[in-house]
Amino acid sequence: MSDPTHEPIKTLPLVLSEPRGRKKPPRHLADLDEPGRKALLEEMGLPGFRAKQLSTHYFSRLVDDPAQMTDLPGGQRDDLVSALLPELMTPLRTMEADKGTTRKTLWKLFDGALVESVLMRYPDRATMCVSSQAGCGMACPFCATGMGGLQRNMSTAEIVEQVVAGARSLARGEVPGGPGRVSNVVFMGMGEPLANYKAVVGAVRRLTDPAPAGLGMSARGVTVSTVGLVPRILQLADEGIPVTLALSLHAPDDELRNELVPINTRFSVAETVDAAHTYFEKTHRRVSIEYAMMRGINDQAHRADLLADVLNERGHGWVHVNLIPLNPIEGSKWTASDPADEREFVRRLEAKGVPTTVRDTRGREIDGACGQLAAKE
Repeated sequence: MSDPTHEPIKTLPLVLSEPRGRKKPPRHLADLDEPGRKALLEEMGLPGFRAKQLSTHYFSRLVDDPAQMTDLPGGQRDDLVSALLPELMTPLRTMEADKGTTRKTLWKLFDGALVESVLMRYPDRATMCVSSQAGCGMACPFCATGMGGLQRNMSTAEIVEQVVAGARSLARGEVPGGPGRVSNVVFMGMGEPLANYKAVVGAVRRLTDPAPAGLGMSARGVTVSTVGLVPRILQLADEGIPVTLALSLHAPDDELRNELVPINTRFSVAETVDAAHTYFEKTHRRVSIEYAMMRGINDQAHRADLLADVLNERGHGWVHVNLIPLNPIEGSKWTASDPADEREFVRRLEAKGVPTTVRDTRGREIDGACGQLAAKE
């Protein structure tokens, strides 16, 4: 870094694949498409047509008690449920903020791994923020999850179950504001979604498959975040699912980004932003640039100008910048920007024609930034 007052940032090693030898979570209907569910039941000597009934209970009726599945024959019900609806995760703690409209859940997976999800209800929408890995191997030094390294990838069903659990809470009126439904899902919890590509795309398909095959959400309500795995961004652009791509950039220059987001040592800022622009061209979905504002590190006025130039080089109207006031981690030197610096950063981006918003940070008093609860366990 050019600033001599900064000592070099200590980083963990970058880990792109999960540790070997981890046991796989139990197979669940959310891991499979409709033909796969039917085939699995038939393999087990059970009637394949029951798969659709189980899917209806899970995705449409949001039932989690087998006793309520009265259209399944009593003699077969336990076998059907254990074949396609095994228990995937147990809630350890749920914390609430914002008068109960923000609910953060710490989940224990079958092998003891801990992950978090957050339900945020707004007047006009309800958003689930979900984890895609237990831990994270991207080694970004300012992130609570990154400090713990990567334990394992989550399965498609473990990802989907976080959304279904939120949908149940809303449907049952457990969240202030009366019964509701999940309208948006953001892959911004623990983990790097595109490092667990197959399971994440599977989860996106389950969320957007029409009910009862899936939850029947609009792909426009789903945002997949990434620190910039360029080959995977390009692969996602060809999937034919118009989700919003959120690129966690955090710095507009390679020198700083190499330290803040170590994957940048593999794919430069230019390559990463090019891939995001290709995503926009193929999907016609405006890309969101996520930028965590860190005091004295990446919030200088000259970096705002540089960020605008980097984005505008590739055209106008394709991108939107989302500035994130950093959720400080206890005992860490990383802290949120001074509000005056934040305002100047916004002013400079907007002066160059880059649409910019500052994210409403919810759940700060419940350690709302993902990874903070699991780190304390």
